[in-house]
Amino acid sequence: MGRFSAWLMNPVLGKEIKLRFRSFKSFLGIMVYLLILGAIAIGFIYMQSKINPVSGGFRTEDSRTLFLILTMVQMLLIGFMAPGLTAGAVSGEREKQTLNILLTTRQSSAAIILSKLFSSLAFLLLIMISSLPVYALVFVYGGVSPQTVLATFGVYLLSMFTFGSLGILFSTLVRKTIVAMITTYGVVLLLTAGTAFLLFFSLTFIETAVGGGMVSHSHPFTYMMMAINPVVILFTSLEPAMFQDIQREIGIGMPLWIGFSCSYLIIAILAVWISIARLRPRMKRRMVTGREVNE
Repeated sequence: MGRFSAWLMNPVLGKEIKLRFRSFKSFLGIMVYLLILGAIAIGFIYMQSKINPVSGGFRTEDSRTLFLILTMVQMLLIGFMAPGLTAGAVSGEREKQTLNILLTTRQSSAAIILSKLFSSLAFLLLIMISSLPVYALVFVYGGVSPQTVLATFGVYLLSMFTFGSLGILFSTLVRKTIVAMITTYGVVLLLTAGTAFLLFFSLTFIETAVGGGMVSHSHPFTYMMMAINPVVILFTSLEPAMFQDIQREIGIGMPLWIGFSCSYLIIAILAVWISIARLRPRMKRRMVTGREVNE
């Protein structure tokens, strides 16, 4: 317990948290985002009430649509901010010529990498938590269960951790922040828009094959494209029946959230492990060479 608390309060994490939350611009950005999110929710409720005055204004179906809109906006924010917050964590230190000083401290490579990751994602996590009152508008009108909201935020957290880990990885491997950021955005785009594109053509191929009499028992590639895409996972929490029918067509009955959780955890853990291993590769070689010379 003492070792964990010592790591939790390590100087790198403390410094990064203070720098991240000391700026007035950070809280101004949160305020602006919440105002935009609230305006979307209130504007949608007002428009639907005017469109359907005879049926009682805002309906349960409209509440589900509002929840879907808010969910997609939040997912877009995560896909945009997580790489931007983490892709310069290590490369920025290298560009400011402070990385060598940081590496000469008693902090381990794991403590440095994880501190950079958690401090960068803490700001994004604060935005997610601060948006909960806006989601409370959905509960007023019903249509969405608390379990669905919890599942949605679970997808948020896992996506944040994975996208942030990829940002840390490329920030460690690439010297320039702009190159690391572009590479991270490219991989995140592949995991979202790229898998959606491949999923569309895969489902089209399956329908064509079934219509032509070519029956296949399972389609693991299609399942993998569905399980990797966080937007698809979010849709499954709202429309589970529709995706159950699709899973019957592809012949794989394992729930998509299991495939999503396993694949994203593996990606995140590998990214963090490689980042830790590659943070001080040259220093380790020099230490080994020095021992050999001394011997």
